[in-house]
Amino acid sequence: MAFEIGRRQFLTAALGSSALTYGAVRARPVSAQVATSAKIVIIGAGAAGASLANRLSARLDGAEITIIDARKRHLYQPGFTLIAAGLKPSGYSVSGTSDWLPRSVNWIEEGAAEIDPEAKTVTTDSGTTVGYDYLVVAAGLKLNYDQIEGMDVSLIGKDGIGSVYASPEAAEATWRQMDRFTDEGGVGLFTRPATEMKCAGAPLKYTFLTDDYARRKGNRGKTEIVYAAHSKSLFGVPIVNEKVRMLYDERGFDTRYEHVMKAIDPGRKVATFATPEGDQEIPFDFTNVIPPMSAPDVVRNSPLPWADKWVGEGYVEVDPFTLRHRRYPEVFAAGDVAGVPKGKTAASAKWQVPVVEDQLVAQIEGREGEEVYNGYTSCPLITRVGRAMLIEFDYDNNLVPSFPGVIAPLEELWVSWLMKEIALKATYNAMLRGRA
Repeated sequence: MAFEIGRRQFLTAALGSSALTYGAVRARPVSAQVATSAKIVIIGAGAAGASLANRLSARLDGAEITIIDARKRHLYQPGFTLIAAGLKPSGYSVSGTSDWLPRSVNWIEEGAAEIDPEAKTVTTDSGTTVGYDYLVVAAGLKLNYDQIEGMDVSLIGKDGIGSVYASPEAAEATWRQMDRFTDEGGVGLFTRPATEMKCAGAPLKYTFLTDDYARRKGNRGKTEIVYAAHSKSLFGVPIVNEKVRMLYDERGFDTRYEHVMKAIDPGRKVATFATPEGDQEIPFDFTNVIPPMSAPDVVRNSPLPWADKWVGEGYVEVDPFTLRHRRYPEVFAAGDVAGVPKGKTAASAKWQVPVVEDQLVAQIEGREGEEVYNGYTSCPLITRVGRAMLIEFDYDNNLVPSFPGVIAPLEELWVSWLMKEIALKATYNAMLRGRA
């Protein structure tokens, strides 16, 4: 029941930013502090790591909490698509990592180089060894552009090549290329990798946005939109897949299934795809390149990943409901790096972090945790400027709308767009503070 109330408060954000902030602060139940001298290490100061650091620092009295992350900038990644659509400047997604960390937490401004769960230590890039009683891996994902032959981040913003994911600056450079393309016309090529990825709806929404800009400029007749799907579907939830397929057909997109980008030739403006029929080339005048993704090397090369799932990608082997490691009970994972069937979005991190908090504190107290993660994932799937579908689902691919009868999940609504364009960032910031 508490889970449902919290989620409704989260989505009430669509009705106004002041209501959003108040609801987000009030969403967190008040819990008594727990006295402990436990040493807790968090790898990663992104959405999941910063949020958990704030929650644990407020919940635990006497704990030694250390967060390890070399990044000076905190990036609001849900804003990248808006930047790449020319709706926000690159600075919209940038803040300081230190802005979100509680003073009581020890921030080591280095990357993690090695994890030894047997010795219960993490070694930093400089060779410093940090011991722990409990470890939370919240290291995010690695973008593997080098796995696409001929691709490099330095190409983004040149020769019709864009990539929304790389950084706020790359998203802004992608916008310049998309803006030019929707002026001049030609072939727009959109893809997604065959690996797990953060926000699997982003490739779809950026295709919709490019189409919308071409139509608004009166140039849709000069453009061809090609979407290369990595599998036999467009979206992992069957009912959503069918809705997206219908919209793609309505808008005249050329959808090509089981096409995985393996190489790009910027000079020729041609991308090569692996398909069941062998390699195939597709020319482009503009393309949004989305690289294969994996866990960061420090996690992938450690003993923590699954051995029989996401092989080579390195996601942490956790119980999907408690987010506790299946072989090392003092290790947890949250956010994109967690090896669970769903949940690589900011909304997922929002619902995972309280579960990790509850399960970790319960372990300190010698009891069983009560909170579980059901796979809740939310994707405001933009279909044009000013319209979006608010897709919410769980591990079983059930749609779990927070306002049934009010916000229809498969309808293109202004209120769903408002969630993405205005309200979501305030909720995200409240989450970072540990208040949502």
